[in-house]
Amino acid sequence: MGRVLAVVSQKGGVGKTTTSVNLAAAFARRGLRTLIIDVDPQGAVRYGVGLRKGHPTFGFADYLNGARSLREIILPTALPWLRCILAGSVSDSADHSFYQQLIADTNVLHDLLRIAQERCDVVVVDTPPGLGAIVHRVLEASHHVIVPLQCEPLALQTTPQILRGIQDVVDTNKDLTLDGILLTMFEPGNASSERVAAYVRSHLPGNMVFDVRIPRTDATLEAFAAGQPVVLRTPADPAAQAYVNLATLLAPRLT
Repeated sequence: MGRVLAVVSQKGGVGKTTTSVNLAAAFARRGLRTLIIDVDPQGAVRYGVGLRKGHPTFGFADYLNGARSLREIILPTALPWLRCILAGSVSDSADHSFYQQLIADTNVLHDLLRIAQERCDVVVVDTPPGLGAIVHRVLEASHHVIVPLQCEPLALQTTPQILRGIQDVVDTNKDLTLDGILLTMFEPGNASSERVAAYVRSHLPGNMVFDVRIPRTDATLEAFAAGQPVVLRTPADPAAQAYVNLATLLAPRLT
């Protein structure tokens, strides 16, 4: 049986999807059968996971409403061991309320994650920002969770909220473990970035913050724009190496 890793954050723009995509690619490069599932209605995974040009755009939302079968929504990527389920047609809609309600009121997401972990070694789930019904349902069915935290002062204000939310789910899902907070978009030498990193480390237990920090690099942006994980496109880049190091750290916990 595989393990489900949820990537969650209270706010958007913190590197959540970039982290999901690159961790999934790094796990697959290690030979782990990996599936990344995008349940964020914004659907950003499709832009960076390395799908072939002209790929289908349907995904989880279309499985959720019964329009597509599970076999139809599992897509191959450039890596033999990496498969992807996109968010699907919900990404083209301005109103996500029906999608959210279906997830909250049915067991489709829970059942999908159970099926996925039977077939894969690692299932990475990219979630929408916040602690709404979608994130709650993902955490109820997950074994591990990491929290990307952008190294900027505003991001600090949201950290207690997400940690409280995770703790609430842990009270009912005893299999869920918070693996740690991941500092992202870190800029060495930038006073503000350095202060945020120091503050997080001094105010949270040492085992709650990963030693690995993801630096802000041009290569990461360029890779996403090119539709590829940076760990594949520019493996020597410091951010790519950081994601590989994080995958190396997490792999024994997930397998």
